[in-house]
Amino acid sequence: MPTAPNRRAVAVVLLIPLMVTLALWAFAWPAARIAPRDLPVGVAGAAPAAQQLEQRFQQRDGAFEVHRFDDEADARAAIEDRVVYGAVVATPQGPHLLTASAASPVVSQLLREAVTASVPEGTQVQVTDVVAAPPGDPRGSALGASVLPLALAGMAAGAVVTLMGLRGVRAALTLVGSAALVGLAATAVAHSWLGVVTGDWWTEAGVLALTVLAIGSAVAGLAALFGPRGIGIGALLMVLLGNSFSGVTSAPQLLPEPVGAIGQWLPPGAGGSLLRSVAFFDGSAAGGAVLTLSLWSLFGLAAVLLARRAPAAAEPVGPTGPAREPALTG
Repeated sequence: MPTAPNRRAVAVVLLIPLMVTLALWAFAWPAARIAPRDLPVGVAGAAPAAQQLEQRFQQRDGAFEVHRFDDEADARAAIEDRVVYGAVVATPQGPHLLTASAASPVVSQLLREAVTASVPEGTQVQVTDVVAAPPGDPRGSALGASVLPLALAGMAAGAVVTLMGLRGVRAALTLVGSAALVGLAATAVAHSWLGVVTGDWWTEAGVLALTVLAIGSAVAGLAALFGPRGIGIGALLMVLLGNSFSGVTSAPQLLPEPVGAIGQWLPPGAGGSLLRSVAFFDGSAAGGAVLTLSLWSLFGLAAVLLARRAPAAAEPVGPTGPAREPALTG
């Protein structure tokens, strides 16, 4: 019969390939299947020409969700409000493409290629970047890379609170304080030093702090409910799935379904979307992400506050009554 050390060795040998396979699936599969899926785009201009542009988008079944606008001004407003990622305006000189590289450089490039391929050869397509990505991060790579450090910071906060045995108000204050400090430090790096985000400094710090708080309190709350295994559940949700399904490096509508939607229900994806909104779009379309982060934070903090310490093991109590002298034997 195998001994306990042998069973543990076999478990490790089997667990490591399983974890690697899961990680490859979570990170590589969405990246290998990037394509537009109901991607919101706009079409504006005179009816006959605009209708032709709309039909060309609709020929790619399920790829684009087309919104009609009366003129270029309405299309620009929709882009700035994050209703659509871009729009094509029919003009007498030819199609005029409006993009927003701040929303997603990948989508902006995809729209350029799609519109250029749909017009007759030799037709010049005018392109205007309505909401441009900042000069410090024109490809959006630095913003996309910021999701993993935030997830790790939240994981660390939740794990440390759990392993130190903190409960109740002390644990909640520790999570809030650490999240606030991470938000300030991360904004100092991303905004003041690198110029990756260009919105209101304190609003960005609040978004980053709320993201870390949602992750950290969720991990601590899961650990309070399920014990140490809750840290593993939190790592699976926040780091493995939350980071790879966030869509920050591309767009949620470019990921396979339902990965894009799931990513926006998890704090890393919601935090990335909210940071884009406050950094480049004056907070437009921020309501859903704020609600998601707030719910995760409230769930985690409530679990931490309501969790009780495990009662100390009772010491064995001897029989009641006076102890009898041992009998003497001759």
